[in-house]
Amino acid sequence: MTSHGSIRQRLFFQLAGVAAVLSVAFFLVVRGVAERAAEGTQDDILAASATAIADSLRSEVDGVSLELPYSALSMLGTVGQDRVFYRIVTDGETLTGYDDLPVPRTVPNPNAPDFVTLFYRGDEVRSVSVLRQVGSAAQSTDVIVTVAQTRQGLEAISRRITNTAMGVGVGFFLLATALSLWAARSALAPIDRMTLSVTRRGPQDLRPVRAQTPAELIPLVEALNSFMARLRTSLSRTEDFITEAAHRVRTPLATVRAQAEVTHRKLNKPEHKQAIREMIRAIDESSRSAGQMLDHAMVTFRADSLTQQDLELGALVGETCDRLTPTADLRDILINRDLPNDPVPFNGDGILLQAALMNILDNAIKYSPDDSAITVTLQVADQLTISISDQGYGFADMDLSQLTNRYQRGANVGNIVGSGLGLTIADDVANAHCGRLDISSNTQGAGACVSLILPR
Repeated sequence: MTSHGSIRQRLFFQLAGVAAVLSVAFFLVVRGVAERAAEGTQDDILAASATAIADSLRSEVDGVSLELPYSALSMLGTVGQDRVFYRIVTDGETLTGYDDLPVPRTVPNPNAPDFVTLFYRGDEVRSVSVLRQVGSAAQSTDVIVTVAQTRQGLEAISRRITNTAMGVGVGFFLLATALSLWAARSALAPIDRMTLSVTRRGPQDLRPVRAQTPAELIPLVEALNSFMARLRTSLSRTEDFITEAAHRVRTPLATVRAQAEVTHRKLNKPEHKQAIREMIRAIDESSRSAGQMLDHAMVTFRADSLTQQDLELGALVGETCDRLTPTADLRDILINRDLPNDPVPFNGDGILLQAALMNILDNAIKYSPDDSAITVTLQVADQLTISISDQGYGFADMDLSQLTNRYQRGANVGNIVGSGLGLTIADDVANAHCGRLDISSNTQGAGACVSLILPR
């Protein structure tokens, strides 16, 4: 199965992306609001200064006089290193202040200060102009008071605001990213719990999943339960088919072989007897191949869903020897048993273990000469070792590691009926029980020794 990315990563990156956009928006909004607030504060101070100067204007006989209040300009000097400029204009003439400081071309509204930002003497300044009427109602003079201040202090405040807003934005992004990671994990936690509950099951546990899941996962859980129900039915049918096939294949072949034996005894001509013998040999090959192929299918099926049973290994080995003793007696082959007196407990699949031992012992009988002996030994140590030694053909110079491959037979047994699946079955059973199959030559003389080694 190929992976197309992680949902957790996608969700995390999407949430982190949203957090990044919100952090930038937060930075811009905070900086804009703070800068407008700082600029509004400066405007208020400028307006207060201009108003204080305007309130100091006095009407005299010969015109308008002014005693410039120190406090009006000192309140502006407290803001950083900014420079302050002022100009008082009456009847188009400068009463006092900087003659080149621009004043409004139109008369300001008496009730509202007139603010403007301009460049003056190489610096950007913020100025305010207020209109004050000095004198009696019948004979008043319009006086325009203009106060300006450079913006270095405001720019310094703006930089501090920007740095603060950036720090808050970065902190917000980091916090939002951490919360995004937590949210992604929390959102996918039900999938992890469901995966863990299914992973912990044994190979035979095909019960429906009953874990609590969000509404979005209910269709997936229902589909999984439906699949497991179909799989459980299919496995049951497969097991029944293997059992039925074994019975229906072996029984007719055994009947045909028996009829061929009867016919062979009734024939007189040598060529007819030879033809029947070839037919009997073909029946034996077909019967053995079909039987072992079905055994191999059964072993493969049960190995995937291994049954754990409490067994007595010595009794299992003895029963296997009892089943094949009649076959060995037909050729005067003696099966010697070297089994412990005490019970040897083992937890595993008794049907698979007996199938493995049957195939190993059957091979030993088949490849042994008449009037010979086979030794079956069960040794109990750090491991449980069931060894079957014979006095047969042995393995010559073959690569022993290849004998467990399917349909692989020794080069010196071509005249004996066989399918090449016996040791394959035994090896599969050993692997299913976390053991191994050891194949070697008989250390006591000619022949072979095959050992099924199982963990205690």
